[in-house]
Amino acid sequence: MRRIFQLMVVTFLLVGCSSITGKKPAPVITIEPIEQPATPTSPETVPQLSKVKTVDWSTAVIPLANQLVQAPGVESGKVLLIDSIKNNTNMAIQSMQATDAIIDAVNNQNVFKLVPQDVVANARKALGLSQEDSLVTRSKAIGLARYVQADYVLYSVISGNQQQSEIEMQLMGAQTGEILWSGKNPIE
Repeated sequence: MRRIFQLMVVTFLLVGCSSITGKKPAPVITIEPIEQPATPTSPETVPQLSKVKTVDWSTAVIPLANQLVQAPGVESGKVLLIDSIKNNTNMAIQSMQATDAIIDAVNNQNVFKLVPQDVVANARKALGLSQEDSLVTRSKAIGLARYVQADYVLYSVISGNQQQSEIEMQLMGAQTGEILWSGKNPIE
């Protein structure tokens, strides 16, 4: 009981000491917004995206498809994987449209059995390759062709700049990786 009494006395003394110092509570400061005259704000400059080059892909790839089916050593009726096109330019290219144009041009030749694009998409997913893989390499293309059990793979690259660019296609054997045919054509 004595301890409790001592504790109460010490508490009252400490509370009393703070009132003895005579400190007044800090004044309450209110901040009011200052109205500024309305000034027109300049729009922020938005960085320009690189322009997408619009191309009639069929005119660029049909001559190459014609050369491809006439290449020596190319066997009719074999399974062909057409890999997505690689963009080695400094500009945006409609790569999906370009790949579709290559597929149409080769399919119209009726020489190869093409691997369906949904099978290619599933194989890419299974192998951990993105549909938008900007680092397409010949070895990845050959690995993909082997995975879908294709006989050939058609690897395509676009290179150049806004003024002058070209498409190059290479037909490679899926098992050996040997380049069986190669062709280039300017892109208009």
